[in-house]
Amino acid sequence: MPKKKSRKDFYAKVYALARQIPKGKVSTYGAIAEKLGTKSAARMVGYALNKCVGTDIPAHRVVNRFGALTGRHHFGHPDLMKRLLLDEGVTFNPDDTVKMERHFYDFSRKTPKEPAREERRKSNEERANSPKLTKRQPRASRS
Repeated sequence: MPKKKSRKDFYAKVYALARQIPKGKVSTYGAIAEKLGTKSAARMVGYALNKCVGTDIPAHRVVNRFGALTGRHHFGHPDLMKRLLLDEGVTFNPDDTVKMERHFYDFSRKTPKEPAREERRKSNEERANSPKLTKRQPRASRS
């Protein structure tokens, strides 16, 4: 029985990560497995996502490491996964793989808004902690 529970926990974690992938981005089975601390469990990530097609989990945003739509046959129609990605602005190479250099979502990187917010916070803290500038005193003449 514990094995079944741990599988459900793993699947729930996979689903939570899949929900974090923004529209217009994709991730890979391996990247999700690595984020969960089980880099060798990419196949298990695929099993989990195959079970959730037709739910609110954006399983169409997870592709293989080359950008191929290996899970497309689980979507009812072979073109549905690609259509969903195209509707979100994902672009493809001539061989029908996702342009990974453009659309790969890296879970370890911050979103573009976060660094700017962090920089403003640091800047405000530095300003608040810096000594107050006083009016510059004229130099004594060298005569």
